[in-house]
Amino acid sequence: MKHLLDLLAAIALLVWGTHLVRTGVLRVFGSNLRQILATSMGNRFTAALSGLGVTALVQSSTATALITASFVGRGLIALPAALAVMLGADIGTSLMAVVFSFDLSWLSPLFIFLGVALFISRQGTPVGDFGRVLIGLGLILLALQLISGATSVLTRNPAVQLMLQSLSSDRLLEILVGAALAVLAYSSLAVVLLAAALALQVVGLDVALGIVLGANLGSGLLAVITTARSELSTRQVPLGNLLFKVLGVAIAIGLIPLWRRFMEPLVQDPATLTVLFHLSFNLMVGLIFIGLTRPVAGLVNRLLPLKEGKGPLDRPNHLDPSALATPSLAISCAAREAMHQADVVETMLRGVVTVIRTNDLKLAQDLRKLDDTVDSLYSAIKYYLTKISRQQLSEAEGRRWTDIISFTINMEQIGDTVERVLLDVEDKKIRKGRNFSEAGMAEIVELHTRLINNLRLGMSVFLNGNVRDAQRLVEEKVRFRDMEREYAATHLDRLSDMSPQSMDTSALHLDLISDLKRINSHICSIAYPILDNAGVLAPSRLREPPPNASRF
Repeated sequence: MKHLLDLLAAIALLVWGTHLVRTGVLRVFGSNLRQILATSMGNRFTAALSGLGVTALVQSSTATALITASFVGRGLIALPAALAVMLGADIGTSLMAVVFSFDLSWLSPLFIFLGVALFISRQGTPVGDFGRVLIGLGLILLALQLISGATSVLTRNPAVQLMLQSLSSDRLLEILVGAALAVLAYSSLAVVLLAAALALQVVGLDVALGIVLGANLGSGLLAVITTARSELSTRQVPLGNLLFKVLGVAIAIGLIPLWRRFMEPLVQDPATLTVLFHLSFNLMVGLIFIGLTRPVAGLVNRLLPLKEGKGPLDRPNHLDPSALATPSLAISCAAREAMHQADVVETMLRGVVTVIRTNDLKLAQDLRKLDDTVDSLYSAIKYYLTKISRQQLSEAEGRRWTDIISFTINMEQIGDTVERVLLDVEDKKIRKGRNFSEAGMAEIVELHTRLINNLRLGMSVFLNGNVRDAQRLVEEKVRFRDMEREYAATHLDRLSDMSPQSMDTSALHLDLISDLKRINSHICSIAYPILDNAGVLAPSRLREPPPNASRF
């Protein structure tokens, strides 16, 4: 029992090591990896090469599948190109399995020592995240050593030998075991390395090859399971990749005897043969299907047909549940949905002046209904962000997480204020048949125009984080406040002149310009996190009182 626990602990350490490498690489290079994938779709061959390179770094074809699927779901790349990426991704994982099959045990203590030193001393920085990668690599190498030692002891047990003999008699059972292990471990790479270690002393080469086929099938199935609740366009990539793997496994089963006759005279080590078979399998699948991405994409479209037309405005379009497994990608999804929420707010705000000018009661009611959309988007984004693992975010991504929450809160409050403004216009102007004076209307239009420009500037600040634009936005808060005071004073002057229109709409006019100022304050709040992070925000706007100032 002790030796069995040692083996299970070593396998768990192997899985944990691959997890550390994957999350560490995504923290350090996450945005760059996404950019590489998004910009290398000129043809299927460059797409496959980008998938190979990204997956070699991340050491998880599943992570690459989730990133690529999200691109397809957002319409950034076509399905055939995404399928080509996945063919390259599978080759990338097999290349890493070959690298780890070499005796690199001497690197394990070095990687762990350097990784821990960097992670502790520079935690929350890219250097610290790189230390996390080194720790993961060291644990993988250490786990392979421990697996080799534990299996050598277990093979002497008669009960274990009898159990393994039953496994070696059924190819389908071997494939099912490999697929189940890949799904449970969330890593086909870990299962392939485990199979290579077992092939050397426990199960034999033939069983190990069957487990490798199952691991490849399991990695495709894992991506399908992970994206099961996503939109149809997002689920198409994992399904297409799974079809590649199913067809590839069906072909490879019949070619195993031929492959063994060719390779065994060249390589005698069963562990090396196991990882080379993994590489051969994915190279075969890539070469066969790289020219068939369009037909397979057509088949996927028939199996998962997309619905015609756009979804309703209040449906969260970018909150991809499958991206939650890659927190840096999920942050980008949340930011895109926050911009969608801001677009709805802009639609509400732009319609306010039209309602005031035309007394269009139906338009006012339609615009007020959009506040429900803003509120539902806020709730969806907030709930989505709470499901992102904060521990897996870098320091910059953690700040971005906070910025998105702050931005969506401001948009939600702007929507509430606009709804209240429209209600006031309906009750105090449209239904009573009143109109603003020409001068008063000009003031409202001027404030409204400046408000729309500030909203667009605020959206740009949120999207790009430009410090100079953030400073401009804060400066606009002072200008807007001064304009509100000036227009309130000129309105009072019109009242003193006994202007009938100004007298009828006085309360509404003053409330309206005050509400526009309140909306502008929410917009300008977008700039504060950017300025605070840049270190250019003063801690307080209060001035020091003169020495002889009274306290009361």
